[in-house]
Amino acid sequence: MQTRGVAPSARKSTSNAWARLHASNASLIARAQQSSTATAAPQAQEVAKPVLRPVPTAGAPQTGLSVEPSQYPQVRRGEVVETLHGVRVADPYRWLEDPDSEDTREFVDAQNALTASVLEQCDTREQFRQLFTDVFDYPKYGAPFKAGGRYYFYYNSGLQPQSALYSQAGLVPDTAAGEPRLFLDPSGLSADGTVALSGLSFSEDGSLAAYSLSKGGSDWCTIQVLRVDPSGAPPTPLADKLEYVKFSSLAWTHDQRGFFYNRYPDPASRPADLGTETDINTHQQLCYHALGTPQSEDVLVMQVPDEHPTWMLAARVTPDGRFLVISVHAGTMPANRLYLVDMQALDKKADGAVDWAKYDHRNGSKKLPVVKLVDDFSASFSVVANEGTTFYIMTNLDAPRYRLVKIPHVTSAGPASSWPDHIAQHPKDVLRGALALKGDVLVVRYLRDVVAALQLRQLGSGALTKELPLPGVGSVGAMSGDRKGSELFFSFTSFTEPGALYRIDTAPGSALEPQLFRRTELKVPHSADDYVTKQVFVTSADGTQVPMFITHHKDTKLDGSAPTLLYGYGGFNVPLEPGFSPNRLAFMRGYGGVFAQANLRGGGEYGTEWRNAGSTHNKQNVFDDFQACAEYLIRERYCSPAKLTIQGGSNGGLLVAACANQRPDLYACVLGQVGVMDMLRFHKFTIGHAWMTDYGNPDRAADFSWIYPYSPLHNVRAPEGGSRQYPAIMLATGDHDDRVVPLHTLKLLATLQHNLAAADPAASPQRNPLLARIEVKAGHGAGKPTQKVIAEAADLMGFAAKCMNAKWVDRA
Repeated sequence: MQTRGVAPSARKSTSNAWARLHASNASLIARAQQSSTATAAPQAQEVAKPVLRPVPTAGAPQTGLSVEPSQYPQVRRGEVVETLHGVRVADPYRWLEDPDSEDTREFVDAQNALTASVLEQCDTREQFRQLFTDVFDYPKYGAPFKAGGRYYFYYNSGLQPQSALYSQAGLVPDTAAGEPRLFLDPSGLSADGTVALSGLSFSEDGSLAAYSLSKGGSDWCTIQVLRVDPSGAPPTPLADKLEYVKFSSLAWTHDQRGFFYNRYPDPASRPADLGTETDINTHQQLCYHALGTPQSEDVLVMQVPDEHPTWMLAARVTPDGRFLVISVHAGTMPANRLYLVDMQALDKKADGAVDWAKYDHRNGSKKLPVVKLVDDFSASFSVVANEGTTFYIMTNLDAPRYRLVKIPHVTSAGPASSWPDHIAQHPKDVLRGALALKGDVLVVRYLRDVVAALQLRQLGSGALTKELPLPGVGSVGAMSGDRKGSELFFSFTSFTEPGALYRIDTAPGSALEPQLFRRTELKVPHSADDYVTKQVFVTSADGTQVPMFITHHKDTKLDGSAPTLLYGYGGFNVPLEPGFSPNRLAFMRGYGGVFAQANLRGGGEYGTEWRNAGSTHNKQNVFDDFQACAEYLIRERYCSPAKLTIQGGSNGGLLVAACANQRPDLYACVLGQVGVMDMLRFHKFTIGHAWMTDYGNPDRAADFSWIYPYSPLHNVRAPEGGSRQYPAIMLATGDHDDRVVPLHTLKLLATLQHNLAAADPAASPQRNPLLARIEVKAGHGAGKPTQKVIAEAADLMGFAAKCMNAKWVDRA
């Protein structure tokens, strides 16, 4: 779910391929254009009761693992029944919503014990663990960035729990640059490596660094401050420490006196261990912290209105230090309000610093002079650059594939509809971002049939300077650069290449050619030339053409016998781009497997129309797309149902769970990680309310009518024909996941085991295992230490391989 990380944490590209897609999707686009930005469902005078999908007519194949119905733990069923919009809905496992109860702990312990006993039967698990460890053990470098007079970069030697931040006087470790110096290493902040660096911001002159740390995978953070030694010596910790920070900005004022950040009020439950609570997150605040003062004295710059407690705020300071830019978000839809504060015009204290206390939202003597450039949620607006009062803004207003507009005088901007194009919406490609460098240089990033493209343009005119060559079918990851320098660094990866870092100098007179800065090499023998990647377009249920990438070793036999892993997400305007994964490479190499990545509606692969076509009342399209991709893989003899595993995390966990309910006959195994499973109550916990812009509001009758028929928790029904059983299922969650709280997984797990096996053990045909892996001191995924990543991957892939009866081949 997106908005600063709140979303539930993606062959050959040709214009002809896009044309085929666009033509076949014409009716889809027409329908999407008739929807509002939030894709609200058409309103009718009377809301019909939800119509459930038919009970599946065929069951899943029997896998290589079997669990007798009597082996599942006995789980108490409560008597909670609610009438929602005229429908009686039972919730017998409501008690599992309490993460701290003894009953919940006993449930988790019993389930983990059963899972451990089944994993012991997965005979290739240890082989996969070793191969995955070997593949994962390669040096990982982040793109360099400059602060003050030094370059900084993240580095992990291979298997360190967390990446560390290093600094260097120059770009290469020569006599002039000096050796890299360790600046901050989160791996040493906890014995088990579960403390992670979640945010970092240097002051304008590079003399100070504010950074945020999370513990155990939680979204809660603590902000601390370091004073930087310009020689590269270890920084000095300052006393400043800010608590109850979540989904936060970090933006320094250019006087180096303090920074803006976001926090929430203390959780009502006040747990001893933040991250295990389920309290809803509301009333976010934007605060200003002055260095050397206690957090209790921080100025409340802005807070969301009481009538809209779930709104969220983001702040940044323009590169010239003059303007505070505030974005207001309602959930995760690609739309926001855009406000400006001219800090140059604010009252100053005797020492020249802005007197922020005067503008405190609670008790200040003056009202903060906020210019509301956009005061509705009609579209998204993101400031790319400014030169004085001239602003360059990226928007999807009347441009579902995004465009760049130019406001000559932001103090008299007029309505957003009047802002002229600076870079018009591309007829085919999706504008994904823009970065302004020193002088008249703008770097523009596009998605072209889900493949990355980079351009250099003139900032002042928007004119194209040059299309930058890229190595092939892949994705551009991190881009670093700023208005003070002419350097651009960017990373590039593909499905089979761990990637490389490139540097380009855009100073006048430079060649404007990307130069290889650092290539990533695996320690194990590997050649990308041994693998084949192609992009296909699959026809979904309504005729929409859905892109899918398929990758495998060139020697893999495509006769229906290859173990195949199909991955998807399909939500929150997030595109799944081609990218390197040690896990997937180990799967393809170790098992001779096929990896497929589906670019489903709901994502951002083709802009907001594509997103809208898979959101709210169109959500079923996402499941249809994924099932069509599975059918394609089977029909084209990459695999058979007995050789197909589907995998997804977060919103993708919802995806695979819903597809297991709707088409259990297509899959041998389902891997659902940190999924949103209770679609009638997701909005009641932590940040779940933000997702209503993608899913709808189940408290509203119209929305309930489309949510209830696909909600994984409420649609577990044994198939009527064939094997009459579900695929093998392994759910995964972490006890510190305060994004998609663990109750989703726990309640679905109990429901699967009861409805398919334990309700009538003697009569149940269910033998494919229904399990969960519940990690301690782990969250939604970000910041998970390396050893936990390896352990989880080995368990999931070992389980899936055994279910598919995959043999170990280790195809180097």
